[in-house]
Amino acid sequence: MLIPCPACGAENIEGADICESCGAPLAELSVRAPQSSAEASLMEDTVDRLDVRMHASVSPEATVGEVLKKMVDMAVGCVTIVDNKGRLAGIFSERDAVTRLGADTTDRRDQPIMKYMTPNPVTVDQHCRIALALQQMDIGGYRHLPVLDREGRPVMLVSIRDILRYLADRVGVAG
Repeated sequence: MLIPCPACGAENIEGADICESCGAPLAELSVRAPQSSAEASLMEDTVDRLDVRMHASVSPEATVGEVLKKMVDMAVGCVTIVDNKGRLAGIFSERDAVTRLGADTTDRRDQPIMKYMTPNPVTVDQHCRIALALQQMDIGGYRHLPVLDREGRPVMLVSIRDILRYLADRVGVAG
């Protein structure tokens, strides 16, 4: 659902903390009160509160073989691709491996990952609410969401598993 910014009238995704057009705060425009303590936590806590594993980063010139080995060695489903200034250039996920590389990767092992990465992925700020991150993941069908600092550098990579673990902690499910 989209909500209009009271300052400029631009439409923003419900739950956004600031207007994408003018930067005005939107936090006070919450549509409804949380129905549970877990829901309240999602709406109040920011992504920097999630217990996120260290993520892997590679350069755009890294080869497909190097990236796949790193993903296997680190047991991660996604890596961020960062330029020489440390800024996000893209991501490469298990889904990218399946859909863009296919079953036979032998002939692609020495090619640069930038040919197969997802460029300009949807991202969130490190201080955005978990609910907004979850909404972005749901809308886009993403399992991973890069979290950036003010300079556009990835500081974490949130996975749907991180959010599920957070929710399980809030509702008292033993892990």
